[in-house]
Amino acid sequence: MRTTKQAARRARIEETAYSVLKEAGYKSTSLLAVAQRASASNETLYKWYGNKQGLFRELVEANAREARLLLEDSLHRSGDPLGTLAALGPILLALVTGEKAVILNRAAASDVSDTGTLGQAIAQFGRETIAPLVCDLLTAARREGVIACNDPAEATEIYFGLLIGDLQIRRVIGVLDELSAKAIDRRAQRAFELFLALHAPSHNDEGDSQ
Repeated sequence: MRTTKQAARRARIEETAYSVLKEAGYKSTSLLAVAQRASASNETLYKWYGNKQGLFRELVEANAREARLLLEDSLHRSGDPLGTLAALGPILLALVTGEKAVILNRAAASDVSDTGTLGQAIAQFGRETIAPLVCDLLTAARREGVIACNDPAEATEIYFGLLIGDLQIRRVIGVLDELSAKAIDRRAQRAFELFLALHAPSHNDEGDSQ
């Protein structure tokens, strides 16, 4: 179990890793460089993360954790699926367009022809983890009759398109500044409203989920 002191040290190391990654790129970043910048020992980083790939897998997983936990908690509690979807929107949009995600995605792009490991981690802990959970959420919403859709997986893609669109890629290539909290909330609310309009159940759909 991590102590409070260990948790603070890990947080400092991981924040430092983002700074080094942003400045040097993935290929030129090393555990030693991160350790020196964070005033930590190289042995500590190897003990905690194993190698550079382990450190950055931890960064990717941590960055997606809030959205994943929200979805898993809602599905476990069988709560209000639409309420969860509304709450998820701002979290997910802030996640994929935030500075940390931009740094990781730029690094992954530069690593494609080298190890390709960072891109794989982003896919694993990002879309490949979040999309099935959103699909499960929409399946629950369809079962409760609050949305109408033939294919929850397709509805998940529609929701992502409405929410994120090309914002993430525009952030990564540097043509869009980081979104304000107000802009994120506005975009998320609009995506939620459009999604519901597209999948509004009709009176004839009441038995479709049976």
